Amino acid sequence: MASRRMLLAVLVIVAAAAMPRSSMAANHTVGDASGWRPDFNYTAWTDGKMFMVGDNLVFNYKQGAHNVMQVGGADYKACNTSAATINTFTSGGDVVPLDAPGKRWYICGFGDHCSRGQKLVVNVMSASVSPASPPSSSSISRNVVASYAYQIMVAAVAVTTAMIFAR
Repeated sequence: MASRRMLLAVLVIVAAAAMPRSSMAANHTVGDASGWRPDFNYTAWTDGKMFMVGDNLVFNYKQGAHNVMQVGGADYKACNTSAATINTFTSGGDVVPLDAPGKRWYICGFGDHCSRGQKLVVNVMSASVSPASPPSSSSISRNVVASYAYQIMVAAVAVTTAMIFAR
C-alpha cells in the first residue's frame, strides 16, 4: 500500500516537472527613465534587448508635447510625419503590444523631433525563436522569475502530495 502511494507521489512530481514553463511578457519602457523624447539614442537603447511576441513597448512622455506614430520602414527612414500611419498614440503613457513577429517602426510626429532622434525601430521575435546573441538583462530577469515560479509550483505540488499520502 505504501509503495503505491510513493509511486503515485513520484508520478505526480514527474508530471509537474514535465509541464511546460510559461513565459512572462515583458514591458519595455522606451528610453528607460529618460522616456520618449528628442535628442536620445534609441538605437543604443535597443542594443542587447530582445523584443518578443507578447511583450509591450511603454512610451512615457508629456501628453500634447509628443506622440507615437507607428509607420512603415521608408517613412521611418525619411522621418515622414505626414505618412499614413499604422497607429498613432497620444496618451503620454502608451502601452503598445507587440503581437506579431517582424520589424516595427515608431516616430514622433511633432516638429523636428524625429530628425532629432525621436524614432525607434524594434525587431519582434517569435516566442519560439532562440536568440542568436546572448540574452538581454530583461529576458534574463523574465526567465529567472518564470523559473522561480515554476520551482515554487513544483515544490507546492510535492508538499501537497506528501501531505495527502502521509494521512
